[in-house]
Amino acid sequence: GSGVLDFVSAWYVKAADYLHCRAGASTGQPPFGVRAVSSTRVAFVSTNSITQGEQVGVLWGWMLAQGVHIHFAHRTFAWSNEAKGKAAVHCVIIGFGLEDRPEKAIYEYEDIKGAPLAVPASHINPCLVDGPDVLLTARKNAICAVPQVTYGSFALDDGQFTIDQLTKSELLTADQRITPFLRPFLGGEEFLHGTPRWCLWLDGVSPTELRSIAPLMRRIEAVQKWRASRDRATTQKLAQTPTQFAEIRQPKSRYIAIPTVSSERRRFIPMGLLEPEVIASNQLYVVPDADLFHFGTLSSTMHNAWVRFTCGRLKSDIRYSAAIVYNNFPWPDLPTDALPGSPAHKAKAAIEAAAQGVLDARAQFQQGDKPASLADLYDPLTMPPALHKAHQKLDAAVDAAYALCGGKKTWKNDAERVAFLFELYQRITSLLPADKPKPRKKRALPA
Repeated sequence: GSGVLDFVSAWYVKAADYLHCRAGASTGQPPFGVRAVSSTRVAFVSTNSITQGEQVGVLWGWMLAQGVHIHFAHRTFAWSNEAKGKAAVHCVIIGFGLEDRPEKAIYEYEDIKGAPLAVPASHINPCLVDGPDVLLTARKNAICAVPQVTYGSFALDDGQFTIDQLTKSELLTADQRITPFLRPFLGGEEFLHGTPRWCLWLDGVSPTELRSIAPLMRRIEAVQKWRASRDRATTQKLAQTPTQFAEIRQPKSRYIAIPTVSSERRRFIPMGLLEPEVIASNQLYVVPDADLFHFGTLSSTMHNAWVRFTCGRLKSDIRYSAAIVYNNFPWPDLPTDALPGSPAHKAKAAIEAAAQGVLDARAQFQQGDKPASLADLYDPLTMPPALHKAHQKLDAAVDAAYALCGGKKTWKNDAERVAFLFELYQRITSLLPADKPKPRKKRALPA
């Protein structure tokens, strides 16, 4: 799995080898029996990506196996430098060694450009949380009984099926019979910013009907020719079905839409409950057969804290992940068959009511001549007080549900929440069969 690692990871490996050299131990192989421990300590300023996403399991799984302990850590901060242009870099500082020192500290940054606050820690894990050593691996399935998440549909159409507002108008002017085949089409940009976009959705349409509409046939023919002209064999094969999107994963029921990338400035990743008539592109994750409970839990501070500590990043923006973030997320244990009036039943009903409250608060500002986009609503500077209050109620309901699983009703910060979620993750996964890792394709070496 080393192919996912940043170059800085090599310095950690070299440092671990050096520590064992200092301890008089052999290097490069897993230890057998008891080995000497060096008092030598190491610290690196590193890109923060080595504590996020898929890199954590690969790098730190190896580091922990070498007997490495983290002594102190600065969580993400903005690195200032004198380079021309001053490219934005987000860093962490990690101090470690082979000794397990009793005094540990985590340096937290309320403002990533400001000064840190030192917080004593009993144990620092690879995500730089005071919690157990949990190494999240890419999973094919969720650890809890929740709907599976997947990407939306992929057109691979050379722009023939995915169209803007102007092209839509031109097509309708040419032939009004195209109307039933036009669907709203949302990628991350359209979903967050409310940009109108459409697609021609021809799945299941009669060939006779298609052949009678000349503007449609011209676009279908253009897709067929373009796919056939591509170099990739899989794309050429798709030329045999030119009326179809290359990959169709459109839910047939109400679903949750999650943008694959979201600004780090937002406290919450804006998510939505969409009807199946709205086509989601592969720039959105979709959760089919989802309800208000799922939407409410995923929209809560609890889940968003988990996201910020476990996801990868695109520059500094949050890059959501199905395999690492969603599938490893420990949901509150609220059985669907809980008896009416039971604590679990009440907790689930409270989350559903609060989730609807969030949707209602949004709706107040999404109407009229200048409807607010989700980007407007979730900008920390312009978020309406009514929506902020609705999220506070949702957080209280979700926190109460986790309290039934051993959590607290109030939390000091995101790190405290995530430390609890790691413990809950361990409890849940200890009862699961091992999830076999997806085999990686070997890269061909250059001649």
